[in-house]
Amino acid sequence: MSHYYRLVVSCPDRLGIVSRVSTFIAGYGGSITEASQHSDLESGRFFMRYEILADSIGMSHEALRDAFAPIADEFAMDWALNDTSQRRRVVLMVSRESHCLVDLLYRWTAGELDCDIAAVISNHDDLRALVEWHGIAYHHVPVAPDDKAPAFAEVQQLVDEARADCVVLARYMQILPPSLCERYAGRVINIHHSFLPSFAGAKPYHQAYQRGVKLIGATCHYVTEELDAGPIIEQDIHRVSHCHTPNDLVRFGRDVEKAVLARGLRWHLEDRVLVHGNKTVVFA
Repeated sequence: MSHYYRLVVSCPDRLGIVSRVSTFIAGYGGSITEASQHSDLESGRFFMRYEILADSIGMSHEALRDAFAPIADEFAMDWALNDTSQRRRVVLMVSRESHCLVDLLYRWTAGELDCDIAAVISNHDDLRALVEWHGIAYHHVPVAPDDKAPAFAEVQQLVDEARADCVVLARYMQILPPSLCERYAGRVINIHHSFLPSFAGAKPYHQAYQRGVKLIGATCHYVTEELDAGPIIEQDIHRVSHCHTPNDLVRFGRDVEKAVLARGLRWHLEDRVLVHGNKTVVFA
């Protein structure tokens, strides 16, 4: 099967970037199969994502990266060149709720997520049978309320041993310590309902029902030290009315959460998300 090189770039905006990069690729016979660009007029920053048919280049990923480096230096680029034949390794983290985990496992087995799921880590043992049925390692790491440091030290060791490129908090109901947020910056994805901060704590959908909300939603974002305030990757909503019960709201919320998380993870795996401060540019 054909594979691709994905070039993603962020740099100060100036004339000639697209021309310079495209001419470089054409000079090696490269076929650009997808191209996206965006100029942020407020910050003066330019963003680019190219997909290049690897077979058309006739050189290795490493050789192409070395050849492009002088152009990256010329334009002061923050950049990456990734090879789609090198599958990303993903670690999922869960607690007791299974809807996001089940959805991701289904999409993974169906070939919708181009990655290897290296392991699942949980602070409960409830979902072990489901995960191991898929042939995936399951690690139960209880988190003691009065001393969480040993548990997260074990989590860090497991993620490192799995050689994870990405960690997904698929309804993991613990707050990662700042040290983990910093260590895996830009590589940890979370999902939560979009009522925050209005309906924090237990049973947010029941709280929303009592308030008579008309929209419920979910937010997929990168994890930072500031709780639920990292760069947003994807969001969606579902309209509700006075006819719906609290259980309806929970059901709708789960549907939105799993769909938003799956899209956010897929876009991350496909190098479609470029972080810009506490915002993102998403070439979806």
